[in-house]
Amino acid sequence: MWNNQTISVIMPAYNEEANVAKTVGEFLNLSYFLDSRIVDEVIVVNNNSTDNTKELARDAGAKVVTEEKQGYGNALQRGLRETSSDLVILCEPDGTFNPKDIVKLLSYSEEFEMVCGTRTYPGMIWEDANMKWFLRLGNYAVAKLMEILYKTHSLSDCGCTFRLIRGEAVRKILPDLFVGKSHFLPNMVIAAHMNNIDFIEIPVSYRGRVGESKITGTLWGAWKTGLAMIWLIIRMWPSFIARRKSSQ
Repeated sequence: MWNNQTISVIMPAYNEEANVAKTVGEFLNLSYFLDSRIVDEVIVVNNNSTDNTKELARDAGAKVVTEEKQGYGNALQRGLRETSSDLVILCEPDGTFNPKDIVKLLSYSEEFEMVCGTRTYPGMIWEDANMKWFLRLGNYAVAKLMEILYKTHSLSDCGCTFRLIRGEAVRKILPDLFVGKSHFLPNMVIAAHMNNIDFIEIPVSYRGRVGESKITGTLWGAWKTGLAMIWLIIRMWPSFIARRKSSQ
C-alpha cells in the first residue's frame, strides 16, 4: 500500500520459469517505513506456458490467472481486467526491470494518472541489456512519431512495459484496448491520451534479460514489432481526431 492506496503488479508470462518466482518475491518483499509492504498483490497472467511458470509463480505468492488467447497484449489486458486496486503497475517477470524502481513511478502518481518508464536513457541501460543502438533508435523514433502525431507529452520509448496507471484510469481506457500481440503498449498510451489521461515518462533501469526475448530477441522480431507499432499509430489517428472533435 502507498499513501493508503492499494497496489497490484501485473506480469504477463509465457514460459518464464527461469525468473518469475524471483521477480514475484522481489515485488512482494518491497517495503518502506516500519516494514510496511508496498505491493498488495502480484497477478501473473499465465499465457499458455508449457513449463513450470504457473506453479513457480503461485508458490512465490502470486495470484495466477490464465489467458488462453495467445499474445502479450491479450495477457496484459486480462491482468488489467482482473485488478480492482487503486494503483496498477505493469512489469515483465524476466529480470529486465528493477522492482525498486516502483518507487519512482509511485512518486509521480499523485500528479499524473499514468507514469510510463523509458529504457532509452543511456546512463540507465546496463551493459548486458538488449538495448543496442538499433533497438534504442527504433524505440525512440517510433515514440517520437506518436508524440508528434498525437501531440502528447515528451515520449522516448514506445515499448517499455514498466508503467503505472491509476485504477479509475484503467476502467476508462479498457474499451479502447484491442491489440492482442506484442505492439500493445502504444495502444495503451494512445488510449490514455484519447481519454484525457494525463501521463508522464520517466527513466528506469534496464537490465539483461533472464532467458530469451520472445519479441525482440531476433532482428526480424524487432523489425516486425516496430512496423506493427507504426501501423497501429497511424491506424488509430483518425479515431483520435474524431474523438477530439466530438468533445469540442
